[in-house]
Amino acid sequence: MTPLKLQETSLNYIGGEWVDAAAHEVVKLPYDGTPVGQVPRSEIDAVDRAVAAARQALAQMREMGNCDRADLLLRIADLMKRDVAEYAQLICAETGKPAKEARVEAERSLATLAAAAHEARQLHGEVVPMDFAAMGKGRMAITVREPLGAIACITPFNVPLNLALHKVAPALAAGNVVIHKPASKTPLSAVKLARTMEEAGAPKGAYNLITGSGARVGMAMAEHPGIAMLTFTGSPEVGRTIKSRAGFKKVTLELGNNSAVIVEPEADLATAVARTTQGAFSHSGQVCISVQRVFVHRSIAGVFVERLKASTEALKIGHPYDESTDISSLIDEAEAIRIEQWIAEAVAGGAKVVTGGRRKFATVAPAVLVDVPAACHISCQEAFGPVVAVYTYENLDDAIERANATPYGLQAGIFTNDIQRAFRAARKLEVGGVMINDIPMYRADHMPYGGVKESGTGREGPRYAIEEMTEMKLICWKV
Repeated sequence: MTPLKLQETSLNYIGGEWVDAAAHEVVKLPYDGTPVGQVPRSEIDAVDRAVAAARQALAQMREMGNCDRADLLLRIADLMKRDVAEYAQLICAETGKPAKEARVEAERSLATLAAAAHEARQLHGEVVPMDFAAMGKGRMAITVREPLGAIACITPFNVPLNLALHKVAPALAAGNVVIHKPASKTPLSAVKLARTMEEAGAPKGAYNLITGSGARVGMAMAEHPGIAMLTFTGSPEVGRTIKSRAGFKKVTLELGNNSAVIVEPEADLATAVARTTQGAFSHSGQVCISVQRVFVHRSIAGVFVERLKASTEALKIGHPYDESTDISSLIDEAEAIRIEQWIAEAVAGGAKVVTGGRRKFATVAPAVLVDVPAACHISCQEAFGPVVAVYTYENLDDAIERANATPYGLQAGIFTNDIQRAFRAARKLEVGGVMINDIPMYRADHMPYGGVKESGTGREGPRYAIEEMTEMKLICWKV
């Protein structure tokens, strides 16, 4: 991939106009700190301006037919497909994820837009059978889905384009207007998205982009009375604060996790090892459904760990622009240092490092640990880094109980050839989604996605996000 060099300062996109701010932030390649972009450091007044522009555009978005909104999303998808190499380059530069992973994200974004366009065309309510009750005789009723209004989308650094579109595309599909604040470390793909929106002919004010601090701009969005709904992906701590400040706004939250996978004794071991390696270390583990804990039946644990060690050590660590790189950096050096400290804590508690764990600037060699105490951060909190812990079990119910022993519940997985045991685990695992014979990191962009407990509230996936982003209205008449 061609290196991205520092470009002119990008601008906010508000009400169909490109708007600067008094101060700016430099965006850096996480792998080595090379400057790759510069964006406005917005203040609270930008939020007021964006909300006003969005609300002004709301009537036009509401009046557009389902087919018109679908066509708009498909035009955006066509332009993104034309520019998919540029989008991948921006994702790689701002996140530090390997080039081949950045390309996958850019291409998946097209599927997210297509799914949202499909759901826009079939947005519908239902007929209510009023004569279900005697008092309903002589009446008919229907429900319709109506847009909520201005939706604030606060998106994360790890998947800056596709996770943004998981919020923005359903919002537009439903006839809402959007104020988008990307993560402060990864705003470049969002700026490109704003340019694409403009070229696609999105109504002025339907999509507004503000870059800047989450603590200032993001919280101002949470508190703004002109915003009807806020959808956020990020840490549980920030999510909790947003919810406490949002008042009567509708809020959906995609928060933390500590994903577990169970490997039964009769499972396909080769597949389990290969998928666990991918699930634990893609994007250096900076995915909320990364595999962090693996519960392996004691009878196969030794073989599993040896194969996982070999598979992990075969991964190539290198510069994200190198097409052969499997593992690059975390989002910054501070996060890499934290992972290093969490590994040290586990070792001090009696854990053993099977392989990996060495740090160089923001890069941590993918680490496999065994015998990690239950009280250590790696066992009970979200690492969001390239580390996986392997535990042994003898009884499936015990493995399920230990998998559930965290504050989180986003997704989990189980490898087994016994369908009864698979569904027994699926019913007992306290998560939003269970993957049978696959890792919890599996996600198709059209499927319902969300968690329980401290992993969040609400569901994503275009169809399900549209349900969150619309209000049901009943229309009843006497015949």
